[in-house]
Amino acid sequence: MKEKPLAWFGGSLHSSGPRVTTSIESVEAVPPVNPYDAIIDEAAQRYRIDPELIRSVMSADSGFDPSAVSRAGAMGLMQLMPDLAEAFGVEHPFDPRENTMAGARLLRELLDQYHGDLALVLAGYNAGATAVADWGGIVPPFRETQGYVKRVTGLLADARRANDN
Repeated sequence: MKEKPLAWFGGSLHSSGPRVTTSIESVEAVPPVNPYDAIIDEAAQRYRIDPELIRSVMSADSGFDPSAVSRAGAMGLMQLMPDLAEAFGVEHPFDPRENTMAGARLLRELLDQYHGDLALVLAGYNAGATAVADWGGIVPPFRETQGYVKRVTGLLADARRANDN
């Protein structure tokens, strides 16, 4: 006859039913970018955008943290501002898919608006298209925007070099 294992409940031992145990033999770290590859590829196809552009914006904006919130209130992987999320019908801005689709849609709109001028696209993404229009380019007096454009274009160039190898 097999004995039932004992479990501790409220200060006394009681017989319990079957138990399940697990053990972890090894852990393999997954780079933070990889869990979003399928979503990035879907957004890139839907909005006809280089997936490396989406990935580079995501890296610069949130470091691939779907729960990121900026001081200005931007949310999620692609740091959507609340008014943009609402305008694009995003119900759950921290949902990686919804957030990425809205961010990619904005990138597509900016790519069309600025005829593919990546520096203007990124300035518009970071500071808003109104700021770019008001200041006539990527030189609004926002050091953050100037740094953002350099950072994302650098990430994008690195990704493209890595893909060429």
